[in-house]
Amino acid sequence: MPQRKANAIWKGDLKGGKGTMKFGSGAFEGAYSFASRFEEGTGTNPEELIGSALAGCFSMALSNELAQAGFTPESVETNASVTLETVDGAPTISKIKLTAKASVPILIMTNSRNLPMAPRKTARYQKHWPVLTFHWMPVFPDDLLNVNRRCF
Repeated sequence: MPQRKANAIWKGDLKGGKGTMKFGSGAFEGAYSFASRFEEGTGTNPEELIGSALAGCFSMALSNELAQAGFTPESVETNASVTLETVDGAPTISKIKLTAKASVPILIMTNSRNLPMAPRKTARYQKHWPVLTFHWMPVFPDDLLNVNRRCF
């Protein structure tokens, strides 16, 4: 497996300083600050990047699990909600919730009880991120829903 790299630079003190974070591939570079991390200021923050990374991994893993079960999805969209709170006087990620929607039209004509509830490999994530919770649901195209309402 390749080794991935990232870089962050911070200049100044905590409240008045500012920084940039970037991926080693050059695909992303963003500014961050005290306000963007601990308040509602503009810019990115480490928690958004953690959420994005976990959402990307989960989307790929769920797509793989569905395909292995015979239900190749058209798409999987995962949203991450990362909660940063003060715990014992220090900023702490207290909760990460991933919510995924999978567009899998073939499910309308099948028994969906055999679908994975979450990718089996998510246990690896929960080992390192015990605050993670996972939720997913199939999403059907409107034209199929209109034709097959009796299936629900």
